[in-house]
Amino acid sequence: MKFGKRTAGADGDRNSSLIGSVLLAVVLIWLFICLLVGWYWSSEPDLEPVAGPPTPEMVSGEYTARTLRGIVETLLDKPGGYLSNDIMPPGVWLDNMPRWEYGVLVQARDMTRALRRDMARSQSQSTEDRDLVKAEPRLHFDNNSWAMPASESEYRDGIRALDSYIVRLQSGDADFYSRADNLSSWVSDVSTRLGSLSQRLSASVGRAPLTTGGKVGETTPWLEIDNVFYEARGTSWALVQLLRAVEHDFGDVLEKKNALVSLQQIIRELEATQQTLWSPMVLNGDGFGVLANHSLVMANYLSRANAGMIELGRLLEQG
Repeated sequence: MKFGKRTAGADGDRNSSLIGSVLLAVVLIWLFICLLVGWYWSSEPDLEPVAGPPTPEMVSGEYTARTLRGIVETLLDKPGGYLSNDIMPPGVWLDNMPRWEYGVLVQARDMTRALRRDMARSQSQSTEDRDLVKAEPRLHFDNNSWAMPASESEYRDGIRALDSYIVRLQSGDADFYSRADNLSSWVSDVSTRLGSLSQRLSASVGRAPLTTGGKVGETTPWLEIDNVFYEARGTSWALVQLLRAVEHDFGDVLEKKNALVSLQQIIRELEATQQTLWSPMVLNGDGFGVLANHSLVMANYLSRANAGMIELGRLLEQG
């Protein structure tokens, strides 16, 4: 009886097949881990006040400054940290959370500018606050820079400048003026942002909007619908936080102008934008079609909030 000999070629093929299977298994496990990590990193913060509840010991403007600081800190310290400038998986594959971050960042920038330009100055000819002069350009740094310097390092410098401003507010070395005209200027900026987002969301379906002169405007491309949606979510989340702070620090002014209820209604509309999205993706069905259109629902909330902002600005400007 003869037994066949095992050839070197057969052993080599078997070893190559085994190595290939192991490598494939490793890649699949790595992709699965990346999927789980990416899902966790894509979770959005809840609506709990980032600065905690206000306390009686807080001086005027402190709660607004602390809320602004908390918003920026949340960007950096949430699950996964700051993702907009990631160049490695799974962060580089995620696009919804970076758009959420951008929406939050824009609102943080606008409030920092409002503090520096209006709220921390007694009049247009007064000197700008030295800490806010440092904070504003730091928060306006490129949101996609990953090195030399990284976006995170610049934003942390901005947080340190806000910390210094808060300490000086507590000691009486810094100023905050809760006047109607100061608040009205910021409200106008917010209204502009909400109007633009609402239009971009609405332009995701139906006919293109008309611009000045009767020209046909641009529609939101299909591949950008989810990006605009999550930018709107981030914007709304940040605004809920800031409006709560404004309600506290400008409470007397709002009551005097009979504008407190208007502000509270705006907060309610924006809170509705943070409801859980049960669909695995942002749907863009026709307005009266079978599938939902999440962009139009979001646009509805933002439009109502913007209408409230316009009314709030009108009340603040009245004598």
